[in-house]
Amino acid sequence: MSQPPVEQRSAWRALAEHADDMGRRHLRELFAEHQGRFAAFSRQAAGLTLDLSKQRWDENTLALLLNLARDAGVPDAIRGLLAGERLNLSENRPALHTALRLPADARLEVEGEDLVPSVHSTLDRMAAMVERFHAGQWRGVTGKPIRDVVNLGVGGSDLGPLMVTHALADYRPEGIHRIDVHFASTMDGSQLADYLTRLNPETTLFVLSSKSFTTIDTLTNARTARDWLKARLLGGDRQEGVDEALVMRQHFIGVSASPDKMREWGIADEHQLEFWEWVGGRYSLWGAIGLPIALAVGMANFRELLAGAHNMDRHFSEAELGDNLPVLLALAGIWNVNFLDIRAHSILPYDGRLEYFAAYLEQLEMESNGKSVNHDGEPVGYSTCPVLWGQLGPNAQHAFYQLLHQGTQSVECDFIAPRVRYDDVADPATRDHLMSQHRLTLANCFAQSRALMLGDAALEDEGPRPGHKRYAGNQPSSTLLLDRLTPRTLGALVALYEHKVFVQATIWDINPFDQWGVELGKTLAGETRRILEHQAGLEGMDDSTRGLIEAVWEAESRESS
Repeated sequence: MSQPPVEQRSAWRALAEHADDMGRRHLRELFAEHQGRFAAFSRQAAGLTLDLSKQRWDENTLALLLNLARDAGVPDAIRGLLAGERLNLSENRPALHTALRLPADARLEVEGEDLVPSVHSTLDRMAAMVERFHAGQWRGVTGKPIRDVVNLGVGGSDLGPLMVTHALADYRPEGIHRIDVHFASTMDGSQLADYLTRLNPETTLFVLSSKSFTTIDTLTNARTARDWLKARLLGGDRQEGVDEALVMRQHFIGVSASPDKMREWGIADEHQLEFWEWVGGRYSLWGAIGLPIALAVGMANFRELLAGAHNMDRHFSEAELGDNLPVLLALAGIWNVNFLDIRAHSILPYDGRLEYFAAYLEQLEMESNGKSVNHDGEPVGYSTCPVLWGQLGPNAQHAFYQLLHQGTQSVECDFIAPRVRYDDVADPATRDHLMSQHRLTLANCFAQSRALMLGDAALEDEGPRPGHKRYAGNQPSSTLLLDRLTPRTLGALVALYEHKVFVQATIWDINPFDQWGVELGKTLAGETRRILEHQAGLEGMDDSTRGLIEAVWEAESRESS
Protein backbone atom coordinates (compact mmCIF):
# COMPACT_ATOMS: atom_id res chain seq x y z
CA MET A 1 0.00 0.00 0.00
CA SER A 2 1.49 3.35 -1.06
CA GLN A 3 2.12 6.07 1.51
CA PRO A 4 0.04 9.27 1.56
CA PRO A 5 1.61 12.45 0.10
CA VAL A 6 4.50 13.76 2.15
CA GLU A 7 2.61 16.77 3.50
CA GLN A 8 -0.05 14.48 4.95
CA ARG A 9 2.38 12.31 6.91
CA SER A 10 3.16 12.67 10.60
CA ALA A 11 6.77 13.83 10.14
CA TRP A 12 5.63 16.76 7.98
CA ARG A 13 2.74 17.65 10.31
CA ALA A 14 5.09 17.64 13.31
CA LEU A 15 7.31 20.17 11.57
CA ALA A 16 4.33 22.33 10.62
CA GLU A 17 3.24 22.44 14.28
CA HIS A 18 6.80 23.17 15.40
CA ALA A 19 7.04 26.00 12.86
CA ASP A 20 4.09 27.77 14.51
CA ASP A 21 6.40 28.44 17.46
CA MET A 22 9.78 28.73 15.73
CA GLY A 23 8.39 31.11 13.13
CA ARG A 24 7.93 33.69 15.90
CA ARG A 25 11.47 33.30 17.27
CA HIS A 26 14.24 35.71 16.33
CA LEU A 27 17.78 34.62 15.64
CA ARG A 28 18.93 37.06 18.33
CA GLU A 29 17.04 34.98 20.90
CA LEU A 30 18.33 31.70 19.59
CA PHE A 31 21.94 32.85 19.84
CA ALA A 32 21.39 34.34 23.29
CA GLU A 33 19.91 31.07 24.54
CA HIS A 34 22.53 28.78 23.02
CA GLN A 35 26.12 29.98 23.29
CA GLY A 36 27.47 26.96 21.39
CA ARG A 37 25.38 27.29 18.24
CA PHE A 38 28.36 27.27 15.89
CA ALA A 39 29.65 23.97 17.27
CA ALA A 40 26.15 22.50 17.26
CA PHE A 41 25.28 23.50 13.70
CA SER A 42 28.56 23.37 11.76
CA ARG A 43 30.13 20.38 10.04
CA GLN A 44 33.26 19.72 7.97
CA ALA A 45 34.00 17.37 5.08
CA ALA A 46 36.09 17.23 1.91
CA GLY A 47 37.85 20.53 2.59
CA LEU A 48 34.60 22.44 3.29
CA THR A 49 33.15 23.91 6.46
CA LEU A 50 29.38 24.39 6.54
CA ASP A 51 27.98 26.76 9.17
CA LEU A 52 24.20 26.49 9.60
CA SER A 53 24.03 28.25 12.96
CA LYS A 54 22.36 31.32 11.40
CA GLN A 55 19.39 29.28 10.23
CA ARG A 56 16.17 30.00 12.12
CA TRP A 57 16.06 26.64 13.85
CA ASP A 58 17.11 24.84 17.00
CA GLU A 59 18.21 21.30 17.77
CA ASN A 60 14.60 20.13 18.03
CA THR A 61 13.94 21.54 14.55
CA LEU A 62 16.88 19.63 13.12
CA ALA A 63 15.76 16.42 14.82
CA LEU A 64 12.29 16.78 13.27
CA LEU A 65 13.81 17.51 9.86
CA LEU A 66 15.99 14.41 10.10
CA ASN A 67 12.86 12.40 10.90
CA LEU A 68 11.29 13.85 7.75
CA ALA A 69 14.33 12.80 5.71
CA ARG A 70 14.14 9.25 7.04
CA ASP A 71 10.38 9.12 6.48
CA ALA A 72 10.90 10.25 2.87
CA GLY A 73 13.45 7.47 2.29
CA VAL A 74 16.52 9.66 1.88
CA PRO A 75 19.02 6.96 3.00
CA ASP A 76 17.67 4.47 0.45
CA ALA A 77 17.57 7.17 -2.22
CA ILE A 78 21.25 8.00 -1.65
CA ARG A 79 22.15 4.34 -1.97
CA GLY A 80 20.02 3.99 -5.12
CA LEU A 81 21.53 7.07 -6.77
CA LEU A 82 25.11 5.91 -6.26
CA ALA A 83 24.28 2.31 -7.23
CA GLY A 84 22.79 3.30 -10.57
CA GLU A 85 19.14 2.49 -9.94
CA ARG A 86 16.60 3.94 -12.39
CA LEU A 87 15.69 6.96 -10.32
CA ASN A 88 14.84 9.08 -13.38
CA LEU A 89 11.40 7.52 -13.63
CA SER A 90 9.93 9.71 -16.38
CA GLU A 91 12.77 8.72 -18.73
CA ASN A 92 13.27 5.25 -17.21
CA ARG A 93 17.02 5.49 -16.67
CA PRO A 94 19.55 6.06 -13.91
CA ALA A 95 21.27 9.38 -13.20
CA LEU A 96 24.94 8.48 -13.06
CA HIS A 97 26.92 11.69 -13.02
CA THR A 98 28.68 10.35 -9.92
CA ALA A 99 30.08 7.50 -12.05
CA LEU A 100 32.04 10.08 -14.06
CA ARG A 101 34.24 10.81 -11.05
CA LEU A 102 34.87 7.27 -9.84
CA PRO A 103 38.58 6.35 -9.68
CA ALA A 104 39.94 3.94 -12.26
CA ASP A 105 40.21 1.07 -9.78
CA ALA A 106 36.55 1.35 -8.74
CA ARG A 107 33.77 -0.85 -10.04
CA LEU A 108 30.17 0.13 -10.69
CA GLU A 109 28.06 -2.53 -12.33
CA VAL A 110 24.75 -1.23 -13.62
CA GLU A 111 22.41 -3.71 -15.29
CA GLY A 112 25.24 -6.10 -15.99
CA GLU A 113 27.80 -3.57 -17.25
CA ASP A 114 30.74 -2.12 -15.35
CA LEU A 115 30.66 1.58 -16.31
CA VAL A 116 34.08 2.54 -14.99
CA PRO A 117 36.18 1.28 -17.95
CA SER A 118 34.19 3.27 -20.52
CA VAL A 119 34.28 6.39 -18.34
CA HIS A 120 38.06 6.20 -18.03
CA SER A 121 38.45 5.35 -21.69
CA THR A 122 36.81 8.68 -22.51
CA LEU A 123 38.97 10.46 -19.93
CA ASP A 124 42.05 8.92 -21.53
CA ARG A 125 40.91 10.13 -24.97
CA MET A 126 40.43 13.58 -23.50
CA ALA A 127 43.89 13.43 -21.96
CA ALA A 128 45.44 12.53 -25.33
CA MET A 129 43.67 15.46 -26.99
CA VAL A 130 44.72 17.86 -24.25
CA GLU A 131 48.32 16.68 -24.51
CA ARG A 132 48.32 17.35 -28.27
CA PHE A 133 47.01 20.87 -27.73
CA HIS A 134 49.43 21.67 -24.92
CA ALA A 135 52.35 20.33 -26.93
CA GLY A 136 51.43 22.59 -29.85
CA GLN A 137 50.80 19.52 -32.00
CA TRP A 138 47.12 20.08 -32.82
CA ARG A 139 47.43 22.13 -35.97
CA GLY A 140 44.96 23.84 -38.23
CA VAL A 141 44.82 23.27 -41.98
CA THR A 142 47.60 25.78 -42.64
CA GLY A 143 49.96 24.01 -40.26
CA LYS A 144 49.83 26.54 -37.44
CA PRO A 145 49.20 25.25 -33.88
CA ILE A 146 45.71 25.82 -32.52
CA ARG A 147 45.79 28.74 -30.09
CA ASP A 148 42.10 29.47 -29.36
CA VAL A 149 39.31 27.00 -28.57
CA VAL A 150 35.69 28.18 -28.63
CA ASN A 151 33.17 26.02 -26.80
CA LEU A 152 29.77 26.05 -28.51
CA GLY A 153 27.14 24.85 -26.08
CA VAL A 154 24.24 26.08 -23.99
CA GLY A 155 22.88 25.28 -20.53
CA GLY A 156 24.84 22.49 -18.90
CA SER A 157 27.19 22.28 -21.89
CA ASP A 158 28.18 25.89 -21.27
CA LEU A 159 27.56 26.97 -17.67
CA GLY A 160 29.53 24.20 -15.96
CA PRO A 161 32.73 24.48 -18.02
CA LEU A 162 32.49 28.29 -18.01
CA MET A 163 32.11 28.41 -14.24
CA VAL A 164 34.97 26.00 -13.54
CA THR A 165 37.49 27.44 -16.01
CA HIS A 166 36.95 30.88 -14.50
CA ALA A 167 37.13 29.59 -10.92
CA LEU A 168 40.38 27.71 -11.57
CA ALA A 169 42.14 30.31 -13.71
CA ASP A 170 45.00 30.36 -11.20
CA TYR A 171 45.71 26.72 -12.05
CA ARG A 172 46.64 27.20 -15.69
CA PRO A 173 49.70 24.96 -16.20
CA GLU A 174 53.04 26.53 -17.04
CA GLY A 175 55.57 25.48 -19.65
CA ILE A 176 53.00 24.44 -22.26
CA HIS A 177 51.69 25.78 -25.54
CA ARG A 178 49.03 28.20 -24.26
CA ILE A 179 45.41 27.52 -25.21
CA ASP A 180 42.85 30.27 -24.61
CA VAL A 181 39.34 28.92 -24.06
CA HIS A 182 36.22 30.94 -24.92
CA PHE A 183 32.50 30.26 -24.58
CA ALA A 184 29.66 31.14 -26.95
CA SER A 185 26.11 30.14 -26.06
CA THR A 186 23.64 32.82 -27.12
CA MET A 187 21.55 31.87 -30.15
CA ASP A 188 21.53 35.48 -31.40
CA GLY A 189 25.21 35.03 -32.25
CA SER A 190 26.39 38.14 -30.39
CA GLN A 191 29.04 36.32 -28.34
CA LEU A 192 30.31 34.34 -31.30
CA ALA A 193 30.37 37.36 -33.61
CA ASP A 194 32.65 39.16 -31.16
CA TYR A 195 35.10 36.25 -31.16
CA LEU A 196 35.08 35.93 -34.94
CA THR A 197 36.19 39.55 -35.32
CA ARG A 198 39.21 38.91 -33.10
CA LEU A 199 40.32 35.32 -33.62
CA ASN A 200 42.54 33.91 -36.34
CA PRO A 201 40.75 31.12 -38.26
CA GLU A 202 44.06 29.38 -38.91
CA THR A 203 44.58 28.86 -35.18
CA THR A 204 41.00 28.49 -33.92
CA LEU A 205 39.12 25.27 -33.12
CA PHE A 206 35.49 24.84 -32.10
CA VAL A 207 34.09 22.30 -29.64
CA LEU A 208 30.44 21.44 -30.34
CA SER A 209 28.91 20.28 -27.07
CA SER A 210 25.35 19.00 -27.28
CA LYS A 211 23.99 15.83 -25.73
CA SER A 212 21.37 15.32 -28.45
CA PHE A 213 23.26 17.18 -31.18
CA THR A 214 19.93 18.80 -32.08
CA THR A 215 20.06 21.87 -29.80
CA ILE A 216 19.20 24.74 -32.12
CA ASP A 217 21.17 27.35 -30.16
CA THR A 218 24.40 25.35 -30.46
CA LEU A 219 23.93 24.18 -34.05
CA THR A 220 23.10 27.70 -35.22
CA ASN A 221 26.36 28.96 -33.76
CA ALA A 222 28.17 25.93 -35.17
CA ARG A 223 26.95 26.67 -38.69
CA THR A 224 28.13 30.26 -38.34
CA ALA A 225 31.55 29.03 -37.19
CA ARG A 226 31.75 26.54 -40.05
CA ASP A 227 30.84 29.18 -42.62
CA TRP A 228 33.43 31.57 -41.13
CA LEU A 229 36.18 28.95 -41.36
CA LYS A 230 35.24 27.95 -44.90
CA ALA A 231 35.15 31.56 -46.08
CA ARG A 232 38.51 32.36 -44.54
CA LEU A 233 40.35 29.10 -45.18
CA LEU A 234 38.81 28.04 -48.49
CA GLY A 235 38.55 31.49 -50.04
CA GLY A 236 40.77 33.21 -52.57
CA ASP A 237 43.93 32.58 -50.58
CA ARG A 238 43.21 28.89 -50.04
CA GLN A 239 46.20 26.62 -49.87
CA GLU A 240 46.62 23.73 -52.24
CA GLY A 241 45.29 20.47 -50.84
CA VAL A 242 43.00 22.13 -48.28
CA ASP A 243 39.35 21.12 -48.67
CA GLU A 244 36.22 21.33 -46.55
CA ALA A 245 36.72 17.86 -45.06
CA LEU A 246 40.18 18.82 -43.82
CA VAL A 247 38.86 22.05 -42.31
CA MET A 248 36.18 20.09 -40.47
CA ARG A 249 38.72 17.54 -39.30
CA GLN A 250 41.28 19.97 -37.92
CA HIS A 251 39.01 22.69 -36.56
CA PHE A 252 36.10 20.85 -34.90
CA ILE A 253 35.67 18.47 -31.96
CA GLY A 254 32.26 17.06 -31.06
CA VAL A 255 30.91 16.02 -27.66
CA SER A 256 27.55 14.26 -27.82
CA ALA A 257 25.54 11.13 -27.09
CA SER A 258 24.74 10.97 -30.84
CA PRO A 259 27.86 9.92 -32.77
CA ASP A 260 25.88 9.41 -35.97
CA LYS A 261 24.66 13.00 -35.92
CA MET A 262 28.19 14.26 -35.27
CA ARG A 263 29.46 12.19 -38.17
CA GLU A 264 26.68 13.44 -40.42
CA TRP A 265 27.56 17.02 -39.52
CA GLY A 266 31.14 16.37 -40.59
CA ILE A 267 33.05 15.74 -37.37
CA ALA A 268 35.66 13.00 -37.73
CA ASP A 269 35.12 9.89 -35.59
CA GLU A 270 38.51 10.27 -33.92
CA HIS A 271 37.60 13.81 -32.87
CA GLN A 272 34.40 12.80 -31.10
CA LEU A 273 33.99 12.35 -27.35
CA GLU A 274 31.26 10.29 -25.74
CA PHE A 275 28.39 11.73 -23.70
CA TRP A 276 26.15 9.11 -22.13
CA GLU A 277 22.36 9.18 -22.01
CA TRP A 278 22.50 8.50 -18.28
CA VAL A 279 24.13 11.88 -17.59
CA GLY A 280 21.96 15.00 -17.57
CA GLY A 281 23.34 18.12 -19.21
CA ARG A 282 23.46 20.16 -16.01
CA TYR A 283 25.38 17.32 -14.33
CA SER A 284 27.82 16.76 -17.17
CA LEU A 285 30.93 18.87 -16.54
CA TRP A 286 32.67 15.82 -15.00
CA GLY A 287 32.99 14.00 -18.33
CA ALA A 288 33.75 14.96 -21.91
CA ILE A 289 31.75 18.18 -21.58
CA GLY A 290 34.63 19.20 -19.32
CA LEU A 291 37.12 19.21 -22.21
CA PRO A 292 37.37 23.04 -22.13
CA ILE A 293 38.20 22.81 -18.42
CA ALA A 294 41.00 20.34 -19.08
CA LEU A 295 42.33 22.50 -21.92
CA ALA A 296 42.41 25.52 -19.62
CA VAL A 297 43.82 23.97 -16.43
CA GLY A 298 45.43 20.73 -17.60
CA MET A 299 44.32 17.14 -17.25
CA ALA A 300 45.99 16.68 -13.87
CA ASN A 301 43.94 19.49 -12.37
CA PHE A 302 40.81 18.18 -14.09
CA ARG A 303 41.37 14.83 -12.39
CA GLU A 304 41.78 16.68 -9.08
CA LEU A 305 38.38 18.27 -9.70
CA LEU A 306 36.92 14.78 -10.14
CA ALA A 307 38.68 13.55 -7.03
CA GLY A 308 37.18 16.36 -4.95
CA ALA A 309 33.70 15.55 -6.19
CA HIS A 310 34.27 11.87 -5.44
CA ASN A 311 35.33 12.80 -1.90
CA MET A 312 31.96 14.49 -1.45
CA ASP A 313 30.20 11.46 -3.00
CA ARG A 314 31.84 9.23 -0.41
CA HIS A 315 30.88 11.58 2.39
CA PHE A 316 27.30 11.70 1.06
CA SER A 317 27.22 7.90 1.01
CA GLU A 318 28.92 7.19 4.34
CA ALA A 319 28.10 10.00 6.77
CA GLU A 320 25.15 9.76 9.13
CA LEU A 321 22.30 12.05 8.12
CA GLY A 322 22.95 14.39 11.04
CA ASP A 323 26.58 14.89 9.97
CA ASN A 324 25.98 14.81 6.20
CA LEU A 325 26.69 18.17 4.56
CA PRO A 326 24.41 17.76 1.52
CA VAL A 327 21.58 16.45 3.70
CA LEU A 328 21.90 19.27 6.23
CA LEU A 329 22.06 21.96 3.53
CA ALA A 330 19.00 20.41 1.88
CA LEU A 331 17.07 20.30 5.14
CA ALA A 332 17.80 23.96 5.79
CA GLY A 333 16.23 24.72 2.43
CA ILE A 334 13.21 22.51 3.13
CA TRP A 335 12.68 24.25 6.49
CA ASN A 336 12.81 27.70 4.89
CA VAL A 337 10.67 26.95 1.84
CA ASN A 338 8.02 24.68 3.30
CA PHE A 339 7.70 25.74 6.94
CA LEU A 340 8.90 29.36 7.16
CA ASP A 341 7.48 30.31 3.73
CA ILE A 342 10.79 31.75 2.48
CA ARG A 343 10.77 31.18 -1.26
CA ALA A 344 13.76 33.21 -2.43
CA HIS A 345 17.38 32.10 -2.20
CA SER A 346 20.47 34.17 -3.00
CA ILE A 347 23.93 32.73 -3.71
CA LEU A 348 26.69 35.13 -2.64
CA PRO A 349 30.31 34.08 -3.27
CA TYR A 350 33.00 36.31 -1.74
CA ASP A 351 35.71 35.43 -4.25
CA GLY A 352 35.91 36.89 -7.74
CA ARG A 353 36.94 33.52 -9.15
CA LEU A 354 33.42 32.25 -8.34
CA GLU A 355 31.80 34.90 -10.52
CA TYR A 356 29.72 32.36 -12.46
CA PHE A 357 28.84 30.06 -9.56
CA ALA A 358 25.45 31.62 -8.89
CA ALA A 359 24.47 31.30 -12.56
CA TYR A 360 25.57 27.67 -12.50
CA LEU A 361 23.43 26.94 -9.44
CA GLU A 362 20.44 28.72 -10.96
CA GLN A 363 20.30 26.07 -13.65
CA LEU A 364 21.27 23.18 -11.38
CA GLU A 365 18.53 23.90 -8.86
CA MET A 366 15.71 25.51 -10.83
CA GLU A 367 15.88 23.18 -13.82
CA SER A 368 16.16 20.18 -11.52
CA ASN A 369 13.56 21.01 -8.88
CA GLY A 370 11.33 23.54 -10.63
CA LYS A 371 8.57 20.93 -10.71
CA SER A 372 4.91 20.96 -9.64
CA VAL A 373 3.96 17.27 -9.98
CA ASN A 374 5.24 14.27 -8.06
CA HIS A 375 6.61 10.98 -9.41
CA ASP A 376 3.05 9.78 -10.04
CA GLY A 377 2.25 12.85 -12.13
CA GLU A 378 -0.04 14.27 -9.45
CA PRO A 379 0.09 17.98 -8.50
CA VAL A 380 2.01 18.57 -5.29
CA GLY A 381 0.36 20.42 -2.43
CA TYR A 382 3.46 22.33 -1.28
CA SER A 383 6.20 24.59 -2.60
CA THR A 384 9.24 23.06 -4.24
CA CYS A 385 12.28 24.92 -5.58
CA PRO A 386 12.69 28.55 -4.47
CA VAL A 387 13.71 31.26 -6.91
CA LEU A 388 17.52 31.38 -6.99
CA TRP A 389 19.67 34.29 -7.99
CA GLY A 390 22.97 35.75 -6.96
CA GLN A 391 26.10 37.70 -7.71
CA LEU A 392 29.55 38.19 -6.29
CA GLY A 393 28.90 39.28 -2.72
CA PRO A 394 31.17 42.36 -2.66
CA ASN A 395 29.41 43.70 -5.76
CA ALA A 396 25.93 42.65 -4.62
CA GLN A 397 26.43 44.69 -1.44
CA HIS A 398 26.14 47.75 -3.68
CA ALA A 399 23.22 46.36 -5.66
CA PHE A 400 20.47 44.20 -4.13
CA TYR A 401 21.55 43.86 -0.47
CA GLN A 402 19.19 46.74 0.31
CA LEU A 403 16.31 44.32 -0.35
CA LEU A 404 17.94 41.64 1.79
CA HIS A 405 18.26 43.98 4.76
CA GLN A 406 15.09 46.06 4.58
CA GLY A 407 12.83 44.51 1.95
CA THR A 408 9.37 43.12 2.62
CA GLN A 409 10.16 39.47 1.93
CA SER A 410 12.60 37.11 3.56
CA VAL A 411 15.46 35.65 1.53
CA GLU A 412 17.68 32.73 2.46
CA CYS A 413 21.33 33.43 1.61
CA ASP A 414 24.37 31.22 1.04
CA PHE A 415 27.68 32.99 1.71
CA ILE A 416 30.68 31.21 0.14
CA ALA A 417 34.37 32.06 0.57
CA PRO A 418 37.84 30.47 0.87
CA ARG A 419 39.45 30.70 4.29
CA VAL A 420 42.92 31.32 2.85
CA ARG A 421 44.07 33.09 -0.29
CA TYR A 422 47.28 34.69 -1.62
CA ASP A 423 49.55 33.02 0.96
CA ASP A 424 51.55 31.48 -1.90
CA VAL A 425 52.43 34.80 -3.63
CA ALA A 426 56.22 34.97 -3.88
CA ASP A 427 56.83 38.68 -3.26
CA PRO A 428 56.37 39.39 0.49
CA ALA A 429 55.07 42.95 0.07
CA THR A 430 52.58 41.97 -2.58
CA ARG A 431 51.55 38.91 -0.58
CA ASP A 432 50.88 40.98 2.55
CA HIS A 433 48.82 43.51 0.62
CA LEU A 434 46.75 40.85 -1.14
CA MET A 435 46.21 38.87 2.05
CA SER A 436 44.98 42.08 3.70
CA GLN A 437 42.51 42.49 0.84
CA HIS A 438 41.32 38.94 1.38
CA ARG A 439 40.81 39.59 5.09
CA LEU A 440 38.76 42.68 4.13
CA THR A 441 36.64 40.50 1.86
CA LEU A 442 36.09 37.94 4.61
CA ALA A 443 35.23 40.71 7.05
CA ASN A 444 32.48 41.88 4.70
CA CYS A 445 31.23 38.32 4.19
CA PHE A 446 30.97 37.62 7.91
CA ALA A 447 29.59 41.07 8.72
CA GLN A 448 26.82 40.85 6.14
CA SER A 449 25.58 37.51 7.42
CA ARG A 450 25.74 38.91 10.97
CA ALA A 451 23.76 42.00 9.96
CA LEU A 452 21.13 39.84 8.27
CA MET A 453 20.89 37.80 11.46
CA LEU A 454 20.89 40.52 14.15
CA GLY A 455 19.54 43.55 12.33
CA ASP A 456 20.15 46.88 14.04
CA ALA A 457 20.62 45.10 17.37
CA ALA A 458 24.23 44.80 16.24
CA LEU A 459 24.43 48.60 16.68
CA GLU A 460 22.88 48.88 20.14
CA ASP A 461 25.42 51.45 21.33
CA GLU A 462 24.14 53.97 18.79
CA GLY A 463 20.79 54.37 20.56
CA PRO A 464 17.30 54.56 19.04
CA ARG A 465 17.13 54.75 15.25
CA PRO A 466 14.48 56.34 12.99
CA GLY A 467 12.29 53.93 11.02
CA HIS A 468 14.13 54.29 7.73
CA LYS A 469 17.35 53.22 9.44
CA ARG A 470 15.93 50.16 11.19
CA TYR A 471 16.98 46.63 10.27
CA ALA A 472 14.69 43.84 11.44
CA GLY A 473 17.28 41.11 10.96
CA ASN A 474 16.18 37.49 11.41
CA GLN A 475 17.16 36.64 7.83
CA PRO A 476 18.49 33.05 7.65
CA SER A 477 21.79 32.24 6.00
CA SER A 478 24.34 29.49 5.58
CA THR A 479 28.07 30.05 5.27
CA LEU A 480 30.36 27.72 3.34
CA LEU A 481 34.10 28.07 3.80
CA LEU A 482 36.53 26.29 1.51
CA ASP A 483 39.93 25.56 3.04
CA ARG A 484 41.17 27.27 -0.10
CA LEU A 485 39.80 27.35 -3.65
CA THR A 486 41.50 24.46 -5.45
CA PRO A 487 40.36 21.98 -8.10
CA ARG A 488 39.68 19.47 -5.34
CA THR A 489 37.61 21.74 -3.09
CA LEU A 490 35.72 23.18 -6.05
CA GLY A 491 34.79 19.65 -7.10
CA ALA A 492 33.54 18.97 -3.58
CA LEU A 493 31.56 22.24 -3.53
CA VAL A 494 29.75 21.50 -6.80
CA ALA A 495 29.01 17.91 -5.75
CA LEU A 496 27.67 19.22 -2.43
CA TYR A 497 25.04 21.28 -4.24
CA GLU A 498 24.22 18.45 -6.66
CA HIS A 499 23.46 16.16 -3.75
CA LYS A 500 21.57 18.89 -1.88
CA VAL A 501 19.24 19.19 -4.89
CA PHE A 502 18.74 15.42 -4.95
CA VAL A 503 17.87 15.22 -1.24
CA GLN A 504 15.31 17.99 -1.59
CA ALA A 505 13.78 16.30 -4.64
CA THR A 506 13.52 13.06 -2.68
CA ILE A 507 11.65 14.76 0.14
CA TRP A 508 9.40 16.64 -2.31
CA ASP A 509 8.78 13.39 -4.26
CA ILE A 510 9.74 15.00 -7.59
CA ASN A 511 12.13 14.00 -10.37
CA PRO A 512 15.21 16.27 -10.47
CA PHE A 513 16.61 14.63 -13.60
CA ASP A 514 14.11 15.58 -16.32
CA GLN A 515 13.12 18.97 -17.72
CA TRP A 516 9.99 18.54 -19.79
CA GLY A 517 9.02 22.19 -19.33
CA VAL A 518 12.06 23.17 -21.38
CA GLU A 519 10.83 20.96 -24.23
CA LEU A 520 7.54 22.88 -24.53
CA GLY A 521 9.37 26.13 -25.17
CA LYS A 522 11.56 24.47 -27.81
CA THR A 523 8.53 23.05 -29.62
CA LEU A 524 6.68 26.35 -29.67
CA ALA A 525 9.85 28.20 -30.76
CA GLY A 526 10.15 25.92 -33.81
CA GLU A 527 6.53 26.56 -34.77
CA THR A 528 6.89 30.31 -34.32
CA ARG A 529 10.10 30.40 -36.32
CA ARG A 530 8.38 28.75 -39.28
CA ILE A 531 5.59 31.34 -39.15
CA LEU A 532 8.10 34.21 -38.98
CA GLU A 533 10.08 32.91 -41.95
CA HIS A 534 7.17 31.88 -44.22
CA GLN A 535 4.78 34.66 -43.23
CA ALA A 536 1.93 32.18 -42.97
CA GLY A 537 0.12 30.29 -40.25
CA LEU A 538 -0.92 33.11 -37.93
CA GLU A 539 -4.43 31.70 -37.59
CA GLY A 540 -3.53 29.45 -34.68
CA MET A 541 -1.67 32.12 -32.71
CA ASP A 542 -3.02 34.01 -29.73
CA ASP A 543 -3.67 37.72 -30.16
CA SER A 544 -0.48 38.84 -28.39
CA THR A 545 1.86 36.58 -30.35
CA ARG A 546 0.07 37.46 -33.58
CA GLY A 547 0.56 41.17 -32.89
CA LEU A 548 4.26 40.70 -32.11
CA ILE A 549 4.88 38.68 -35.28
CA GLU A 550 3.07 41.24 -37.41
CA ALA A 551 5.20 43.99 -35.85
CA VAL A 552 8.33 42.12 -36.96
CA TRP A 553 6.96 41.63 -40.49
CA GLU A 554 6.12 45.31 -40.69
CA ALA A 555 9.66 46.28 -39.65
CA GLU A 556 11.20 43.84 -42.15
CA SER A 557 8.97 45.24 -44.90
CA ARG A 558 10.12 48.79 -44.18
CA GLU A 559 13.77 47.72 -44.22
CA SER A 560 13.45 45.93 -47.56
CA SER A 561 11.54 48.72 -49.34
